[in-house]
Amino acid sequence: MHTGRMLAGRAVVLLSLAWSAHRSLAIPQIAECGLSCSQGFACESRVNWNIFNSFCRPPPSSVSPSVLEALTLSTAMKCAPNDGCSLLLRVRASLVLHESLRGLEACSMNLDTQETQCQSVRVSRASRHRQVGWQLQVHFDCFEVSVAQSLYVTLRTVPHFCGVQLDQQYHVEDCRDEDVGRNVPVCFAGKFSYWADRSRKVILVQVPEAPGAPDYYVRLCLKWFTCDDVGVPVRVTENQMSRTVSLPYSQELPCLCLEGWFATPDAVRMQACPFEDETEALWDAIRYHPGDRALSWEPACPVSGHVSLCWRPGPGALCHNLEHSGRPAHRRVQYPSVDTQPRLCLKFSTSRSSWVRCPFQEGHFQAWKMTVRPAASQGHLRVTFFSPSAAHFQVHLCHQRKKWPPACRPGPRATTHAPASVSWSDFVTDLAVAFVDIPREEACVPNTCIQGWRTDVTFSAPHQLCDLHCTATQGTAD
Repeated sequence: MHTGRMLAGRAVVLLSLAWSAHRSLAIPQIAECGLSCSQGFACESRVNWNIFNSFCRPPPSSVSPSVLEALTLSTAMKCAPNDGCSLLLRVRASLVLHESLRGLEACSMNLDTQETQCQSVRVSRASRHRQVGWQLQVHFDCFEVSVAQSLYVTLRTVPHFCGVQLDQQYHVEDCRDEDVGRNVPVCFAGKFSYWADRSRKVILVQVPEAPGAPDYYVRLCLKWFTCDDVGVPVRVTENQMSRTVSLPYSQELPCLCLEGWFATPDAVRMQACPFEDETEALWDAIRYHPGDRALSWEPACPVSGHVSLCWRPGPGALCHNLEHSGRPAHRRVQYPSVDTQPRLCLKFSTSRSSWVRCPFQEGHFQAWKMTVRPAASQGHLRVTFFSPSAAHFQVHLCHQRKKWPPACRPGPRATTHAPASVSWSDFVTDLAVAFVDIPREEACVPNTCIQGWRTDVTFSAPHQLCDLHCTATQGTAD
């Protein structure tokens, strides 16, 4: 028992050390690229141009796809004095050796140019016969790659057996990585400077000067999975007098980015996003569709968060979430059949903060109204509803409490019968379209609210009147 606890303790310490090392690990530098095999195996490497290994053959019944155990990719740097550093792809692979296998092949394909590099390792015949069933680990270090390159890496057996293959996509670090930006010449040779003139809504870009350098492109783009053009890229020629480019923009969005690159094939693109911390504008993209009464929001940039409908009892008050309205805020969100009440709002929440937008509070949306007055019959209050069109309502009696929501119980229902020929102003001033009477002894209790709710829409904000002092009760909720 004691030994088990000691082993568990050692495991925790080892895991902690491994995690600490991982957290502090930068892109490693190597003196020479090469290939190595796990101890005890006799291996030799080859740069492989043999296209015939692209064609597979049926594997023997004793060869399982799991003989290829792992494929791990990472970036390394090889540096030379005064010349900066170049980047290499490191491929780590493991294989359970089988008598019919002669080795491994790793291929890296540039997804932009389709150019492919392959390297293979062969295990000597004597080693193969002697170490069948053993795990062979291979390290390839000599795949030359470029900054920000997208790669597709394939690991196969030699010979290549059908269905026995591992694949992985890999994206090489770009110039925003601290090690790459500081050590790879293409990063510091192509850097631009910029500043945003918010009053004129333009971004001014200072293009780098380098004697004999090729022309330079600058553009604005919206960054999603790729960076999509906003306007036409501007080309700055080598002999151009001014090296400053003015790029107009319409909205300050966190995904609005600058890209700059030399006019050469497969050039590295430098990128900067001037407004990346400003998410405020994302919450304004709210649309209302009167035909189906749908409320929608679609972000102009990638965002990770949560959106819900809420209702705000008054200006500056806490906005209370409506049940069953929560949605992830990654892409377009739509709410069908929404009540156009000024108090109905959208709440956006991210890891940084939360924002509330109330699209109907401007007053140009027709909305219903609720009033509470003494009823003609003694001992009752009359709850009256006004509406620009036929609608269904329900009255709730709610007991206020410190924590939200209040404790409510359903009351009587009311249905409007509004003639289409009567205008909204007529409804407000002259026409009571529906009413219900409720006992004073229930509504006039301290800490009690009358809550009116529209029930013929999916999402509705309640109207609420509280603490009605019923000696001369008269209240209105808009």
